[in-house]
Order: sequence, then C-alpha cells, then structure tokens
Amino acid sequence: MTRRVVLFLLSALLLIGTAGQAQAAGYRYWSFWDRDGGTWVYATQGPSLARPSDGDVQGFRFAVSENSGDAAQPRGTADFASICAKTPAEDGSKRVALVLDFGTASDAPSGEAPPAPRTACAQVSPDATTADALAAVADPLRYDTNALLCAIAGYPKTGCGEQVSQKQNSSATAAPETAEDDDGPSVGLYTGIALVAALAAAATWQARRRRNATR
Repeated sequence: MTRRVVLFLLSALLLIGTAGQAQAAGYRYWSFWDRDGGTWVYATQGPSLARPSDGDVQGFRFAVSENSGDAAQPRGTADFASICAKTPAEDGSKRVALVLDFGTASDAPSGEAPPAPRTACAQVSPDATTADALAAVADPLRYDTNALLCAIAGYPKTGCGEQVSQKQNSSATAAPETAEDDDGPSVGLYTGIALVAALAAAATWQARRRRNATR
C-alpha cells in the first residue's frame, strides 16, 4: 500500500512538471524600443503616440516573445551619427534614426523569410510621431483594428501578434540568463520531490506502527 501511494504521488508530480513546460507559449509581434545611451529600453508608448526628438534612436524587432521582459532587442548599429550621417539637418524638421530588425528565420511565420536588418534616417516634421517617421522610410505599414503594428515594409504579409504554441529560439541580444532561467528542474520541482519523500517516510512509519500494533 505504501509503495502504491509513493508511486501515485511521483506520477502526479511528473505530470504537473510536464504540464508547466507544455504551457510555455509566446506571441509573434513587432516590439518597439527606445535607445537610452548604449542600452535598448522597451518603449512605454506605442509608435503612434510616441513623439521622438531630433537625434533620437528608436528600434523595432520582430520576434516570438512571451512578454516585454522577455522580448528580443534590435540588433546591429544603433548610433545616430552613423545612421543619419548622409541626412543633413534642415530647419523646420527633425531627424530620427530607426533600427529595423526583421528577426530570424525561426521567428518568421510559416512560408515567409525575414528581410535583412537595416537602418534608416527619417527626416520628418517636428511634431511627427514615431509612426510617421516609420511610414516615411519603411512603407507599407500594416496595423490591426486596435492600432497594433502588424507589419513593417510589408513584413510579415499576414498575422498580427498571434500566439504560438511553443516559444521559438532566436539570436536575440538580451541580458544573460541566470541559473533560475535555464531549462533544468525548477525550485518548485525540487520542493515537490522533497514533499513526496516526506510523505513516503510518513506512510512507511505508519505502516510499521500498524504491523507492530497487530503483533
């Protein structure tokens, strides 16, 4: 009887751990970033609301991500002087450097291949939004009914922020993962194993107590 209880508890624990891994999912979408010195910072406003200043650098990255904290950052050159070197300043306008990273093949929708990453210097009116700057250098853009940016320069052809069944790998420029973020057993799993061991010991002790009582 004791062995049956232990086996049942171990089976339940393994099923819970497997279910947690199977539920991992992400979303395929264009993320929007601001350049702060030498660091990419996830934008707090959408491109249709953000109004960059002259000299700002902003980036877009297409990838599969679980959330903003997990989102892949734009890759490549992100220096205003380099990106806008061939676009002289003009009165009555501002220049915004844009980094456009179309992601990796593993992030692409089925049947599509991502264009090569590129940069562009948008020269727009002083009150222009990031969406205006993007439209000036990376048309056609596509938005959904909720104003979510779905495509830049026509990529991807279809889809918009759809959920994928399993997070795909990409060569993202992201912060190094800590030991807790790897694919090994989680702290919860170790805790569960310890709990099963404790329950098994208690069951064994009770079984011995019953046998001794019947003697």
